[in-house]
Amino acid sequence: MKIGFNIKTRGKLKYLTIPAFEETGLVNHCFTTRLGGVSESQYRSLNLGLFRDDNRAKVLENYRRICEAIEVNYKDLVLSDQVHGDRIRVVTQEDRGKGITKKSDIIKVDGLVTNEPKVPLITFYADCVPLFFLDPIKKVIGVSHAGWRGTVKKIGVKTLLTMEKVFGCDASKCLIGIGPSIGQCCYEVDEPVIDELRKSFPYWSRLVKHKGEGKWDLDLWKANVYQLKEVGVKDDNITLSGLCTSCRNDLFYSYRKDKGKTGSLAAIIELR
Repeated sequence: MKIGFNIKTRGKLKYLTIPAFEETGLVNHCFTTRLGGVSESQYRSLNLGLFRDDNRAKVLENYRRICEAIEVNYKDLVLSDQVHGDRIRVVTQEDRGKGITKKSDIIKVDGLVTNEPKVPLITFYADCVPLFFLDPIKKVIGVSHAGWRGTVKKIGVKTLLTMEKVFGCDASKCLIGIGPSIGQCCYEVDEPVIDELRKSFPYWSRLVKHKGEGKWDLDLWKANVYQLKEVGVKDDNITLSGLCTSCRNDLFYSYRKDKGKTGSLAAIIELR
């Protein structure tokens, strides 16, 4: 497994990219930070959450800035409608702009995949795990939102299975990026979460550190790595950012650190 995303700077704007994805030359992509936008107050400054209590014009300017930096047309973005579930939507040219410039029928969806160029996919975060997918052989991309519920429901595996079923992808050929999210260092959970882990992962005890009194520290990164490798993803094809959104609150929004009063980060990817 590879560790580390690249941090790119453009004026005051900062964003992250996945080295293995860049090397293919097939995609425009990034994971955003909170820096370089025009939002104010708790949303300062690159908030991409259109459904938070932020000024819509300022959020759209934030979209314009980050998308210009990665050479994506923000008006073509296809937005997810995340509910901490495991539904995957196959996206086409006809979906461009849904959720940002036109009404969307993409409802209760936490993962998006496509094999069509110039169809930028976007999912949103403020501690949950962003999963990026790229099959450089079949030229298929995906992005999925994996909080603890999505991780337990194995949304990463289901994204890959959708890519295999619809596009003939091979998990062993796919590249995976696991972006910044809350790390085990900062992610305390209680017994109800542990009960769900036990149901999904026979090796659940390797994913947690017991703190006593019904409290555990959960490693969502490891939980996603393990399940992806189980379905054939090669260790060398996984890149982990290794950045905790709570520890690096200077760089990222964090729902826990900011006690819910925060903006939205985003994972964006499109085929060139």
